[in-house]
Formats: sequence, C-alpha cells, structure tokens
Amino acid sequence: MSHRSLGVVLPYWFDQPDAEALDIAAQAWSCGFRRLWIGEMATFDAFALATAIGLTSPGLALTVGPLAIGVRSPVALALGVSSVATLTGQDIDLALGASSPMIVSGWHDRDWAAAPTRMRETVELVRRALDGERTDFAGKLVRSRGFRLRSPQPSTKLTVAAFGPQMTRVAVQSADQLVLNLVSPGHVSAARAAIDATADAHGIAAPRLAVWVTAAVDPGPATHRQIASQLAAYLKPPGYGEMFADLGYGDLVNRARAGASRNELADAIPPQLPAAVGAIGATPEVIARIESYFDAGADHVGIVPATAEDQAGRRVLAAVHEHFSDELRDPSSVSARGR
Repeated sequence: MSHRSLGVVLPYWFDQPDAEALDIAAQAWSCGFRRLWIGEMATFDAFALATAIGLTSPGLALTVGPLAIGVRSPVALALGVSSVATLTGQDIDLALGASSPMIVSGWHDRDWAAAPTRMRETVELVRRALDGERTDFAGKLVRSRGFRLRSPQPSTKLTVAAFGPQMTRVAVQSADQLVLNLVSPGHVSAARAAIDATADAHGIAAPRLAVWVTAAVDPGPATHRQIASQLAAYLKPPGYGEMFADLGYGDLVNRARAGASRNELADAIPPQLPAAVGAIGATPEVIARIESYFDAGADHVGIVPATAEDQAGRRVLAAVHEHFSDELRDPSSVSARGR
C-alpha cells in the first residue's frame, strides 16, 4: 500500500492580506505538517515566497506550483528551483500545470494552446536541466540550447496538474505525481482508475496522486463567502467548468462563461457546492471527508485551510494534525521515475 501523506496548501484567499501566506506556512510548521505547496496567484512570485518560507521554516518540504507552463520557460523553471534550493539549503519539488487562457494569454500574452504537447516537452527539458545537462532540445513547442545550471537539482520531483484524459496520459508517462484541485472523492476514484490503467498499458509504475482539499471546521457565513468567492473564479476555465457541470452545477458554469461577475456567481453558489469538493463541517465530518479522499485513491491530501473565521487555519490544521499524526510523520515521498 502506498504511503499516505498530508500537507498544507497556501490558499491566497481574495479577502485576506497577502502576508497571510507566511502566517499559514508558520502555522503548518508548528502543527507538525512537513509538506507545503506554494502556488502562484496575483500576490507573490512563487519562487520568492518559497525562499522566504524556506529560510524561516527549515525542514519544511516545499513544492512550488503548479506553475503555468506557458508563462515561464523550462530554463526559467529550472533556475527558480535551483535558486530556492541553493538559497535555503533544502530540496525543492516543482509542480506544473496548464493554468487557464485568462492567466496565460490574458495576463502574460503567451500562447495557451496545445497544453499536453507543451507539458510533455516542458517536463522532459526541465528534468534534463535539473540533472545538470547542457540543454540541446528542439520540440514542437519548446526549445533550448546551450544552457546549464550552475547548481543542478537532480533530486527534484515533478508533479503535473492533470485535468482531462490527454494531460493525464502525459502526466502518467512523465511525472512523479499528479495533482487535482477542487474535486470530489468520486472524481478522485475515476482519476485513480485512469492513472492505473494508463500505467498498466505502458508497463510502468503508476505515479502518486495528490489532491488539494479546501477544509474548514465549524464554518460560519464568512467562511462560506470566502470559499464561494474563490470557487466562482474556477467556474469558467476549461476542465474545472466541465467538472462542476458534471456535479450538477452546469447553470453556474454557463453563467460564468456568459460573463457573469465573480460577485454575482459567489452569491449564487449554494453551500452544497463547496461541500462537494471540500472537507467542511464539524471536526468529525472534516476528518471523515479527508479519509474519503484517501479511500478514493489519493496518496497525498493537501489541506487548503479556510481562514475567514480561523486565523491562519489554526483550528482546522490542529484538528487534522490530531487525527492524522502518522500521515504527518514524513513528507510526501514520491519516487523519481527512471532514476
């Protein structure tokens, strides 16, 4: 049986100050968690934030990302990992994702199309760069020649955010781990079956499966509003929208894609939607829900703490720690494929 593990995900709530990320990282460390996921929204550069956290919480295993493969080049990604690892003296893992057209094309004026091909080529080139090879790669979408890291990071594990069958196949064949966000246990079960079937078809070991789960203990109206406001931003993007539609919220997806504002969508999101893709309620309910994700096939659960009524997630992280002490003992141990 694969080793189960738990970590903490920085949530970047819209209604909270940017510096809350540092408080949550410190709270995760004090509660005994040993894995922290550092994504990127509209606050801090992920590598800069990872360096700050790594210097103040030595021993906290960090996974940076998922970062959009259409925004940073593979060389820039390898440089970011090497920079954080060298400056903090810690091993750093990297997660990659397609992100959304709004972020890649709208914010950064980069091409979002052909994400599975770009992902496959990016993972291959990033691995070579992190291993210390001089780059000489010319794919359909990704190219680099003549670069070599001064400080290689061959121990870095790569995770791919995979929505849809094409990206799942790419991830199974090239990544150490897959990660899903805002999904139900039923979706996890289907993803686990697809991962295992793809791995069997190619005669390779299946990668681990990580899931990010929004969690809140004894939530009030402010917590529901916080989570609903964040969920509203995910109704429109490809992959997420289809998943919410499958859960029975196609009308909300249609409204989002027709141009409804985030506030309008947040007002329309019922409590049942956050509950369908999270662990929300009294402590026993939260614990049982997390267990259901493990039972569905997740190897790692990243807790995304709601903080509107729970400063830095202290209450929910303490409750999870008390029940899952064995899962906190070791950081996520993903084996490097082909190493």
